[in-house]
Amino acid sequence: MRLVLAEDHALLRAGLTQLLELSGFTILAAVDNAADLERALQAPDADAAVLDVRLPPTYTDEGLRAAIAARAARPGFPVMVLSQFVEHLYARELLASGEGAVGYLLKDRVSDVAEFVEGVRRVASGGTVLDPEVVAAIMARHREQPLDRLTPREREVLALMAEGRSNTAIADALFVTDKAVAKHINSIFTKLDLPPAEDDHRRVLAVLQWVRS
Repeated sequence: MRLVLAEDHALLRAGLTQLLELSGFTILAAVDNAADLERALQAPDADAAVLDVRLPPTYTDEGLRAAIAARAARPGFPVMVLSQFVEHLYARELLASGEGAVGYLLKDRVSDVAEFVEGVRRVASGGTVLDPEVVAAIMARHREQPLDRLTPREREVLALMAEGRSNTAIADALFVTDKAVAKHINSIFTKLDLPPAEDDHRRVLAVLQWVRS
């Protein structure tokens, strides 16, 4: 079984490489950034991937987005995700196809080496391995509406955004500083699952969610 491994922490990457090779896997590539991961995932002889969610350059969700792209190009391509946190938006997208061959484990809860290796084998064979905390977090987010996550002040800011007001105009209306408004807006984007994207205007997308509610 030939694996692509992505982990930015050098010691952990070396440890995972040794562990997986001793367990009978072949590591085709062990990379530490998103660009190298994307190239490695294009290798036709790669059978599966084990990757961290957060990779350079932004340390946000590069690994998970690369996994989703790989599975779009090769439906059912096995991916085991390791993360410190549950990335709700992309985690749901990764699981949405229902094709299996997906694993999502929180690093702090991987305490049994044999169980981890067996999980990688299960995913590579088409199975699914999910940390219970991941399942609970995704289900909780699924039940609630994104706008329910906003504080009363964030709702006020979003309502003023919907009126087309600038940050300065919002600050004047709420008697706060421009910096405070920018902080509220960034929090709104996060809570509405609107990550930075070159082709999407997050301010417009946030307002659209407000209008549709």
